[in-house]
Amino acid sequence: MGQNVRGEGTRGRVPGARERGWDDDLHGAGEATGAGGEAGIPEDAGSSGTSAAASTRAERRRGVSGGGSGTGAGGDARTSHRRGGSRRRGKKAGKRKTLRWVAITLAVLILGTAGAGYLYYEHLNGNIRSGDRAGGVSGAKKAAPNALGDTPLNILLIGSDSREDEKNIALGGGRNDKDRKPLADVQMLLHVSADRENASLISIPRDTVVKIPECKDENGTPYASTTNRPINESLQRGGPGCTLTTWESLTGVYIDHWLMVDFAGVVAMADEVGGVPVCVKTGVYDKSTRLVKGGSGLQLPEGTTEVQGKQALQWLRTRHAFGSDQNRAKAQHMYMNGMMKKLQEQNAWSDTGRLMGLAETATKSLKVSQDLDTVKKLFDLSMQLKNVKVDRLTTATVPTDPYPQRPKEWLQLRPSSADKMWSMLRDDVAYDKNGDKSGAKAKPKATASPKPKTPAEAPGSFPVTVVNGTDGADEPAVEGRAGHMAEALQAKGFTQADASREGGGRKDTVVTYPKADGDQGKANALSVTKALGLPDSAVRADAEAKGITLVVGADWREGTTYKKPTQVAGDLPDGADDKAKCMDIYSVYRWDGKS
Repeated sequence: MGQNVRGEGTRGRVPGARERGWDDDLHGAGEATGAGGEAGIPEDAGSSGTSAAASTRAERRRGVSGGGSGTGAGGDARTSHRRGGSRRRGKKAGKRKTLRWVAITLAVLILGTAGAGYLYYEHLNGNIRSGDRAGGVSGAKKAAPNALGDTPLNILLIGSDSREDEKNIALGGGRNDKDRKPLADVQMLLHVSADRENASLISIPRDTVVKIPECKDENGTPYASTTNRPINESLQRGGPGCTLTTWESLTGVYIDHWLMVDFAGVVAMADEVGGVPVCVKTGVYDKSTRLVKGGSGLQLPEGTTEVQGKQALQWLRTRHAFGSDQNRAKAQHMYMNGMMKKLQEQNAWSDTGRLMGLAETATKSLKVSQDLDTVKKLFDLSMQLKNVKVDRLTTATVPTDPYPQRPKEWLQLRPSSADKMWSMLRDDVAYDKNGDKSGAKAKPKATASPKPKTPAEAPGSFPVTVVNGTDGADEPAVEGRAGHMAEALQAKGFTQADASREGGGRKDTVVTYPKADGDQGKANALSVTKALGLPDSAVRADAEAKGITLVVGADWREGTTYKKPTQVAGDLPDGADDKAKCMDIYSVYRWDGKS
């Protein structure tokens, strides 16, 4: 109809577009091509085609600044130019049309993918189930940051024996346990160093008797503390948050997150990665026998097998064929090592397809602490783990002895071994030898806390409360320890130091200050640590602290000058490092592959 559509739906010119090969035609404002032209919109529809602007553009293309020979002031120059370049222009127009459609297609794809991505992200978020991080109060505080401001990462992994739904009943048996609160069948602490170069996976056998602190479940129901029950019952006494608080109370290590998976989740994850490699020295059949009823049903030939589905669950639950709870933990570590290796081999962190499949399965299989309740938080966590090499992942089980009251059923931690392992975790000392192939013991890397800019006040100008926490490692408190240390501080100029009548058992000695006091509080606390020979890492900010407080822990039961225990990388107690290439099988459960 000859309507003038110029300026209606058109866009401004893109600087340098012509030189880039995707000129203004992509926006519908390029060279005129007529009603049937490729661009679809004339350069100056509704005009005579002899505008000064068009003429100037045509002349500029030919390198002419004015009306030269054979060119008029109007359309002649442009007409002559079009005749000379029609073939070239035809090819360019086709190219421009292709580019334009590519641009449109990309725009549609990007917008469509963004929409689908958002919907998928929300879908995954909807899969996630979460709960409170902690179920009680342990007193454990985050480790002081190193010189780069990084802190270790601690994650508690819990395997629940829940029979809440039909899938779990089918896999775990025991319909009569459908209404029973689940037990923490598997418990492992994953410790990743502050520099993210090494990691440790530590287990406590499920039937180990420990002190379970006072906890509340997610409904606010309280559970009294107990000293004579196995650690797997912590899940029944306040949920996964209580299991976390129990571990913090035992170790003195602050635990950032927990992740819990049930029977069905284990099967789903094993299927998603395509099987996890495990190894046995002989064939194994963990069956019910005349003397020992039950058994996981695990049946594998000698050598390495990639277990998945129900077989993966059987591997993790097998105890009789491996001989003990301690060896079962070793088998579970073998499984975790195998899964980590498999994920790294599959480039799971960089392969979008693999990542999406894992994300779908993981978000359906796991229940997590509230600080991991979105896909982004879970993804960020996984990115912190992806660079830890499998050969820098040490697996360990805390050495145990029979529990005297029920020696055939329950265990107890070996105090000297457990304390050494917990101390290494608190100080972020590697459980391996820092990759030293010679076997020489490497010294741990020192950490440093950023120094406050504010100078400390005079020692006698602020009060220091001294608390006796020497009972923090299941030993009786040293009588009069707080008073003795208060006198030592007074002698060093802290004249307002005073002993508290209240106790506060801790594994490690710390000096806390009110978080609200900022740099001044930190500077004052550091002056106390310096006077006593404590490391700077002993200083902690505490939102609940009323003033500077020295808690003398179980690691300092005598003397007035602190001597930090020497920790050496890789120096684990005997029997703790449990990495094995293949599992031994108890003779009764060996299988020849036939019967």
